[in-house]
Amino acid sequence: MSTPVSPSASQVTPVVALKELVANLNRQQKKTHELLSNLSFALRSFKNLNQFLEIIPLMVTRVTDAESGAIILFKKTGQLQIMQLHCQGENDCNNLRHGIETAIYQTLTDVIDRPNVAQNTTFDGNIWEKLESNIERDLDFGVKIFRTPILLESGERGRLYVFTSNSSYEWTADRQKLLQLVADQTAVAIANDELTVELRNKERLNRELEIGAEIQERLLPKKFPDIPGLELAACYLNANHVAGDYYDFIPANYDRLTNKQIDAAVTNKWSIVIGDVMGKGVPAGLIMTMTRGMLRAEVLNGHSPALILQHLNRVMYADLENSSRFVTLFYSEYNPVTKTLTYTNAAHNPPLYWQAATDRISRLDTQGMLIGLDADSEYEEGQIQLQSGDTIIYYTDGFTDAANQDGERFSEENLIHTFHLACQQRLGSQATLDRIIATLNTFIGVDRSGGDDMTMVVMKVN
Repeated sequence: MSTPVSPSASQVTPVVALKELVANLNRQQKKTHELLSNLSFALRSFKNLNQFLEIIPLMVTRVTDAESGAIILFKKTGQLQIMQLHCQGENDCNNLRHGIETAIYQTLTDVIDRPNVAQNTTFDGNIWEKLESNIERDLDFGVKIFRTPILLESGERGRLYVFTSNSSYEWTADRQKLLQLVADQTAVAIANDELTVELRNKERLNRELEIGAEIQERLLPKKFPDIPGLELAACYLNANHVAGDYYDFIPANYDRLTNKQIDAAVTNKWSIVIGDVMGKGVPAGLIMTMTRGMLRAEVLNGHSPALILQHLNRVMYADLENSSRFVTLFYSEYNPVTKTLTYTNAAHNPPLYWQAATDRISRLDTQGMLIGLDADSEYEEGQIQLQSGDTIIYYTDGFTDAANQDGERFSEENLIHTFHLACQQRLGSQATLDRIIATLNTFIGVDRSGGDDMTMVVMKVN
């Protein structure tokens, strides 16, 4: 009977080594798989960035077999900050935190005179190197530091660190890859958080704009006054949430009337006004609101239209002087008894007047500068006698400047032509307004994006 031969050492070693290699690979794959699973879960579950960052130092110490880990971020306020720190012992953590904070303070002190540090969202590599040099100096001798950058589209936002005092510790390629993987997921979490904050700010801003638009809309006439002998119509089409256009109907002695009396139109005169603030959006809307209030206050004084604009210009000049914004305004007063319209113009588009008896259209205009351009501006006055069937349209330049897809403007000529046809057909105020808007929409198409605010008032004598 033969005796089994024992394997030699040379025969055993390759097999054992291969098994050990396979085991190491399995452990590494399991570690990587667990890391990815944990990071994915954290990204899905944590709604707060700080919650996500809390687990990162602990995670990197485990996957890299290091003793400590830390995240240092460069904040948009221009400060370096330890976001999270993990150590094996409390004393070690206190020493590590003190060393890093001292290094951060020294680094920021060294670059305090650098221009635009607080305005940038990243530090350049040299400053990070200086920080790490200061950390090594302030920590105990023998502590090894390994790091990887946290990169966003805007640049390097921070770094992820691991620390160890193990002299035999090796910074292997696998450990580097794992640390980089965690840093990349951290960058995703930071980017998502910033996007969320940006969206919330945008939603809040949109809501504030909506509120501003609601307030502004409430300041416009809620209904047309019942002025004897007149038929009125108006439209207010804002390009943005808040607009710079303005129109109003103001009873000349409304301060002495009750709401019921105003509705009954017992006042002798009515002010009909239209205005446009140069520019669009919130600044224009605020100036428009200010103009409305100041003009209504001036009307109370009972002065002539020209003097009302002169006083309004002086009052508003101080506020508009440094804003680079001005107001065009056409102000008129209608006397229902005499059917006369007295008017003055502060560089606004002159209203178009169709005289039924002659079938002619003319412009109602007088000399006058923009409101807010010159404190000493004076304004001229004009007056017309209206007859039955006469029609006037007040409008802002959003109508004439509206452009089609080829860049062609609707122009004053097209507006006059459309208005003339409506008047010849003896259309009422609302029908005339509807005809003009329909013609304009056909000309420019459906898309009004990028256009200006458009406001129009149509006044017809019954």
